[in-house]
Amino acid sequence: MAISRAQLAKELEPGLNSLFGMEYDQYNQEYSEIFSIEDSQKAFEEEVLIIGFGSAPTKTEGGGVDFDNATESYTARYTHDTIALAFALTEEAVEDNLYDSLGKRYTKALARSMGNTKEVKGANVLNNAFSSSYTGGDGVSLINTAHPLAGGGTAANRATTMADLNETSLEDALIDISTFTDDRGLTISVQSSKLVVPPQLTFIADRILNSPLRSGTADNDINAIKNTGVLSGGYTVNHYLNDPDAFFLLTSVTDQGEGLKMFQRTSMETNMEPDFSTGNIRYKARERYSFGWSNWRGIYGSQGA
Repeated sequence: MAISRAQLAKELEPGLNSLFGMEYDQYNQEYSEIFSIEDSQKAFEEEVLIIGFGSAPTKTEGGGVDFDNATESYTARYTHDTIALAFALTEEAVEDNLYDSLGKRYTKALARSMGNTKEVKGANVLNNAFSSSYTGGDGVSLINTAHPLAGGGTAANRATTMADLNETSLEDALIDISTFTDDRGLTISVQSSKLVVPPQLTFIADRILNSPLRSGTADNDINAIKNTGVLSGGYTVNHYLNDPDAFFLLTSVTDQGEGLKMFQRTSMETNMEPDFSTGNIRYKARERYSFGWSNWRGIYGSQGA
């Protein structure tokens, strides 16, 4: 008795699912080095920045205590994208017993495609970080010199004059991050945690961070960046960044889940079924997620000189 297409799909699906999972998981998830990851149960997520109190004043003897108001600032919205792709094994391929070899090749290609899209979407948050066409909840780009503050004025998470990655520009960025304030002007404890670079800056980043002495000098000065341990996470290379000169510093704000974020609405799902009208066997992969940022203090960047 010949096996039906429905039976064939049922028999073939577990093996293809396993192959898909192994192929999908073998790629390093570079986006997870940049974004904090949370689950979502809604069509979109919204996070509101809460503005705290100003500096506490001195209370005079016998005088009343001053009151302050905590307010809400901007809202960051994450709208999930549905990512899906499928392939079909033709009726003729099934008849010619090619479904096994073709299915394996197509499944691997499908896993690579789904993984690539996720990496590109994550990296595009950084690729568009300087663009006025991609704004956050505060109305300006992720990396900007004029983030509006609730208490008045603006703040920056980039240098006024951007520079290529070198020891001086990195030290300047680390100092800038250490002087971040909240929206009421209070100094906050923000530390740099990790340097993110494209492949073209790999060796420069390694020399700056890992040389025991200062890189590119003839003296015996220590490498202060390495010696102080100010970048505890070292550096990570993201192969999906499209500017060979740009570099980024993640901060403790992102590490604490308040900066750059990825929401996973639906984890990867695969499904296989026969199609009556064509006789094809179809295999589909699908997931839902979103990338973005809540607090711009989670990152500092430069486009290079």
